[in-house]
Amino acid sequence: MAFRYPSGKKYAASSASTISSTNKSFGNRGMSLEQDLNETNIYYQSTGQCVIHKKPTPVQIVNVDYPKRSAAKITEAYFKQPSTTDYNGIYRGKYIDFEAKETRNKTSFPFNNIHVHQAEHMKAVMKHEGIAFLIIRFSKHNQTYLYDASHFSWWYFEQSDRKSIPKDDIERDGHLIPEGYAPRLDYLSTIDKIYF
Repeated sequence: MAFRYPSGKKYAASSASTISSTNKSFGNRGMSLEQDLNETNIYYQSTGQCVIHKKPTPVQIVNVDYPKRSAAKITEAYFKQPSTTDYNGIYRGKYIDFEAKETRNKTSFPFNNIHVHQAEHMKAVMKHEGIAFLIIRFSKHNQTYLYDASHFSWWYFEQSDRKSIPKDDIERDGHLIPEGYAPRLDYLSTIDKIYF
């Protein structure tokens, strides 16, 4: 029997995605936060819950090598402009904008993961009554949090003596996102609790 994702894409099992009988948790499946969010967004869109997409990074292609037509290879490119945040869209009539970051740090979220123009962009979204937040994964703990941009802005712009946000503060002020199969990261249920 063939399994398909809600989008109609065929599921293909690989040895890397098989969960052994001794480890039945969803953790450590080798998926990145971005992959989890992209699959979640496909599920949300296919079920009509929201429209949220990953923003493409604007790139200017400078040079392409054409050894043969079917094997074109970009050999030189540069970023046209700094990107803002990773994802945006609409949910329940509200503009949603967020950055997704993964860290291997066990005790804090380092600021060097976020650029100034991204932090300023989230502030601008909040000023215009949009919903802005970060989705932060602590990969060593296999925990993913939704962290409102207002909390992040306070740490980023007003705490000049720090270079990171302590994990304890993210646990206190953030919201642990439930993990499952479909959707993989149910961040809409977390948005419902916080913003609606």
